[in-house]
Amino acid sequence: MASSKTFSLEGKGLKLDSETDINPHIELLKSNNEVEEVHFLGNTLGIGACEALAEVLKQKKELKVANFADIYTGRLLSEIPFALDALLKALLTLPKLHTVNLSDNAFGLNTVAPLVSFLEAHTPLEHLILNNNGMGPHAGVLLADALTELAKKKKEAGAPSLRTVICGRNRLENGSMAAWAKAYAAHDNVTHIKMVQNGIRQEGVTLLLKDGLKHTKGIQVLDLQDNTFTAMASRALADVIHEWQELRELGVGDCLLGARGGVMLGEALAAGKNKTLEVLRLQFNDIDAKGVKALADAQDALPKLRRVELNGNKFSEEDISIEKLKEALDARREADGPPMEDGEHDDWGMDELDELDEESDEEDGEAAEEDDEDEKELERVDQAEEENVAQDESKEVDQLAELLGQTEIK
Repeated sequence: MASSKTFSLEGKGLKLDSETDINPHIELLKSNNEVEEVHFLGNTLGIGACEALAEVLKQKKELKVANFADIYTGRLLSEIPFALDALLKALLTLPKLHTVNLSDNAFGLNTVAPLVSFLEAHTPLEHLILNNNGMGPHAGVLLADALTELAKKKKEAGAPSLRTVICGRNRLENGSMAAWAKAYAAHDNVTHIKMVQNGIRQEGVTLLLKDGLKHTKGIQVLDLQDNTFTAMASRALADVIHEWQELRELGVGDCLLGARGGVMLGEALAAGKNKTLEVLRLQFNDIDAKGVKALADAQDALPKLRRVELNGNKFSEEDISIEKLKEALDARREADGPPMEDGEHDDWGMDELDELDEESDEEDGEAAEEDDEDEKELERVDQAEEENVAQDESKEVDQLAELLGQTEIK
């Protein structure tokens, strides 16, 4: 029997255009003032239906979770802003609503305004789920700026911190990363961030890490898979990862860390600042034998590590470092893992490694060329930093000398 605290029309495939259409389906919701969760995902709601539902939701002051994922399939672009605005204005009146899921709705720049207004003002919000909404970088900036404004409002109201931000598959790209970095710096108590497959390249990832995520010192889950790091952003990750001393899961698979990136990450983890890390996702990253060795050498500094995913990289399955990792994880499974029930998935140990494909000389040459370019870029950054410091010091010395020359010694 379903709980009276949850109301669900999930996955029914209903096409509800008007108040007349939706009323028969929400009679039980109307009479339930104890409801804490509503799930409407997998249906399609028009303007009239959303307006009618909004009037009902305004009365549900105990509501904590609202799942409106995939509710606008087949709707016109002109319909969505009005339908969404009606729902979100109703949600603004609910003082306990902490979780909102609006994934799989085609918002984009033309329909993002109601969402921005909601995010700027809903101080009870703790968990935001916006996956696959077609935002693009311009709408991404508006969303991030709204979250920055929300941080100010939360502080003024003494409201709970934002804990979860899931914003993947949204084409956020480099253009919105300055705004997102600012938002995360403002919400420095966030614990779960997932921004997978956003077309963010190394410059944007570096900005996000160094100016934003560096400040989220209590982060527990960070998933940035399927963006582009190269050596540049891998170095940024290695520089800031020691700040995350409560990190349990790190996802940077399919991020082109490269050979240098694998080594830098392994060496950073070996420093022993991430003792809570349990899961490390590093598939399809062009990590080579040296990177695997660095990771294997780091495992002693990671006493909670139970799962490492390394498939699709550039090393032999029989590499001695792989055996070292497997043995360490298997030993922990025996010592610390829960007993397995029949059919239960074992989330311990290494993932299954495919057979290593023989690479052509041309591919090897291209990979080497990319590594050389990364190396040169890092050297340029280091040189620029040193020159800036030297210039600053020189200016200070000149100013001090000038001041001393003007001072009369008595």
